[in-house]
Amino acid sequence: MTDSDTITGLLVSALESAWVKIRHLHPDVPEVVLTVGAGSAGGELTLGHFAPYRWIRGEYELHELFIGGEGLQRGAVDVLGTLLHEAAHGLAVVRDIKDTSRQGRWHNDRYRALGEELGLTLAQHPKIGWSMTTVPDDTRDRYRDELEELAFALVAYRRREPDPRGGRKSSNNGVAAACDCGRKIRVSRSAYEAGPIYCGNCDSPFVTDES
Repeated sequence: MTDSDTITGLLVSALESAWVKIRHLHPDVPEVVLTVGAGSAGGELTLGHFAPYRWIRGEYELHELFIGGEGLQRGAVDVLGTLLHEAAHGLAVVRDIKDTSRQGRWHNDRYRALGEELGLTLAQHPKIGWSMTTVPDDTRDRYRDELEELAFALVAYRRREPDPRGGRKSSNNGVAAACDCGRKIRVSRSAYEAGPIYCGNCDSPFVTDES
């Protein structure tokens, strides 16, 4: 067995091949250092992230592409969707476009345009904006070979970490939330979860740190 035949080797090779194809079709997408690891630390689930200028190579700074091992069980198409989602953030960095706010949680209309440019179909989530992505049929066709390689490589996934909060969701103090312009409110969890609450000044939703 060679290194590339191991579970890790197959997985990393398939993910890197898909990223190479994304860059071939969209040359503005930058080169990255690929990492795979735990996406459920702290109880929240992270499928992936694009972190600018995290790695040093001589005199150059490189971006980080992280893929959470817990999300690999979703299958090849959804993993490709995560790669394209993060590639859209990469485009935003290269083009100096502010595509998110609220510490990167709220995905705005500029992010939506970048995601659509990469072939994604996007829907709006009330708490995190245009972050709900799916891969339509025509995009799947463009990545047919890469999807086959991903399907072959996705033979394992990471078990999710236990929630350190013990699963408790309620609090007598309610939840604190903030909007894009910095105003803050505190409401009961039931009221917050009933639907989005928008700021009258900036028209953005109030979002908690848990979102």
